[in-house]
Amino acid sequence: MVKLSAELIEQAAQYTNPVRDRELDLRGYKIPVLENLGATLDQFDTIDFSDNEIRKLDGFPLLKRLKTLLMNNNRICRVGENLEQALPSLRELILTSNNIQELGDLDPLASVKSLTLLSLLRNPVTNKKHYRLYVINKIPQIHVLDFQKVKLKERQEAEKMFKGKRGAQLAKDIAKRTKTFTPGAAVQQPEKKKAGPSPADMEAIKNAIANASSLAEVERLKGMLQAGQIPGRDVRQGPPEMVEVEEEEEAGENGVVHVEPQMAMEEGAMEMEQEGVEGVTGHLGGVREVEEVQQVEDVQQVDEEGGVKEAQDEDSEEDMDEDSTVNGS
Repeated sequence: MVKLSAELIEQAAQYTNPVRDRELDLRGYKIPVLENLGATLDQFDTIDFSDNEIRKLDGFPLLKRLKTLLMNNNRICRVGENLEQALPSLRELILTSNNIQELGDLDPLASVKSLTLLSLLRNPVTNKKHYRLYVINKIPQIHVLDFQKVKLKERQEAEKMFKGKRGAQLAKDIAKRTKTFTPGAAVQQPEKKKAGPSPADMEAIKNAIANASSLAEVERLKGMLQAGQIPGRDVRQGPPEMVEVEEEEEAGENGVVHVEPQMAMEEGAMEMEQEGVEGVTGHLGGVREVEEVQQVEDVQQVDEEGGVKEAQDEDSEEDMDEDSTVNGS
């Protein structure tokens, strides 16, 4: 795509066409937006924008001289408001092979009182019911529509169809407009379901951590959390996506009963909230540090007791040696 710049306008072909109008040729540049047209200095009767990528018919400065606008083979789906103020002398508008969908999208053209020729061939709007009569009623001064002369019979039929309250209601019913995004409007996005442990699960986790009495118990709780299990609860409750749990009990050689739950779940259904897991991991780390400190203190106490016992044994041996010496003498 090429931006419609002042340099492009100055370099584009300019000539006098067969009907003796001064024409600017901006055909086939893949221009997406109409802009910078003030660089034309209002020196042209006709501007050819055919075979581009224009989506909206607007962006014109005041061009009093412009009479013909060729916009065929673009992607126009909307017509800008107040077009008559920028192009007060516009007589011919060719919109063949564009993407205008609804009859209501043509309403802005009703204000262009100088418009006498309009082509909407190969636009989806031409397939709408009452299309031709609607356009004739909206733009009564038009002489040629889709390269067919507007007949007196069509004018009378259009006037009769849209006359009075019933006709006004009919025009209102069929004059729908294409829904478009309004700049600045908030985009509504579907709310994402929050995956993670429920408040009851968090409470059960905290209680299990508080009741942990050994380092082995702490390690077991940590493993359960990493596996997505909720400790301290008799029945494992999963998210709504989880299917029913089927349990099979198998007895081992030592008589211990093993319960092996088999679960089918969608991928990612057992993911827990990062915040909750980090908080629980922090609690587990605190309990683990307390256990390690307690073990170190126990070892130190044992070493101290051993030292005291050794000292007592040495004193007993010395007393025995002294007794033996006295008895021997």
